[in-house]
Amino acid sequence: MNSFGMKLRYSTFGESHGKAIGCVLDGVPAGLEIDEAYIQSELDRRKPGKSEFETARKEADKVEILSGVFEGKSTGTPIAMVIFNTNQKSKDYTNIKDVFRPGHADFTYFHKYGIRDYRGGGRSSARETAARVAAGAIAKLMLKELHIEVLSGISEVAGISAKTYDYEKAKSSLIYALDSSVEEAQKAAILEAKNNHDSVGGVSRVVIKGAPAGLGQPLYYKLDGVLADAMMGLNAVKAVEIGDGIQASRELGSANNDAIRANGFESNHAGGILGGISNGEDIVLNVYFKPTPSIFQEQHTVTTTNEEVDFSLKGRHDPCVAVRGTVVCEALAALVIADMLLLNMGSQMSGVVQYYK
Repeated sequence: MNSFGMKLRYSTFGESHGKAIGCVLDGVPAGLEIDEAYIQSELDRRKPGKSEFETARKEADKVEILSGVFEGKSTGTPIAMVIFNTNQKSKDYTNIKDVFRPGHADFTYFHKYGIRDYRGGGRSSARETAARVAAGAIAKLMLKELHIEVLSGISEVAGISAKTYDYEKAKSSLIYALDSSVEEAQKAAILEAKNNHDSVGGVSRVVIKGAPAGLGQPLYYKLDGVLADAMMGLNAVKAVEIGDGIQASRELGSANNDAIRANGFESNHAGGILGGISNGEDIVLNVYFKPTPSIFQEQHTVTTTNEEVDFSLKGRHDPCVAVRGTVVCEALAALVIADMLLLNMGSQMSGVVQYYK
């Protein structure tokens, strides 16, 4: 599947070393002001080649809107956007034409389809996520109309964890670090791995502020389930926590329950979601990224004919994919919340009557 969402549905297309990548976003209500400069600024946050902590591949990631916008506003029809690839070095991948890279989707794509685009992984490359960021930027414009904000940052790199979470500070950090007290240690860990031709993992912390209570569908389209689905569909993500996540399994019920008073909840261990439905508190997620599988050490693998070989990778790759990944997490969270807002409009008959009056 290359599509996600129900009322607000996006589909992406393209490959890492193809002519272009892009998306089609369907379900955006008519009349939304489409700020193209803002969409581009979101892509600029994710684009590669900005610092030594990222891949050296430099792409402008210039987005072009092809349809669904007239005189600066959405028309209610599908919004198509395209981003042309301009800095491919496909020759870097000729040595893996018949070789499966450990940790990558090469092996599984080949066994599923019987063919694979070996140039940077083709469709399985994280390059595709730029299209999700473009779609997510429009979702963020929708959320802005309702004073809902999605923020994120890196809370952990190579096991070095933040003690505080400053989302404003993260915006100006080269690695989107949430805690200044550990940022330099996190940077050093990334560079050490890079210098050793290796990579490190990391954790993105995402918070959604201002979402109303009532978002999410019972049982089979729960808010936490869909958020986890969206995040797990992102390259290199291996785990997602809502609220306290794993820690909640180690607590007593008396400690984990969020007591309620007349003015709201006394705590937020649940991460803003109860029974799969938002409760009005901040929605909090932790998204865990594995180390980038593209490393420059000799590795053992097999060929497409199952011959055992040793090989060394070439190319340009992120030493910590979580850094740029956190921007994509924001986009995905925004798309899910916007979808849930549209779904929730018909939950009560009074709302339907009010709209049609």
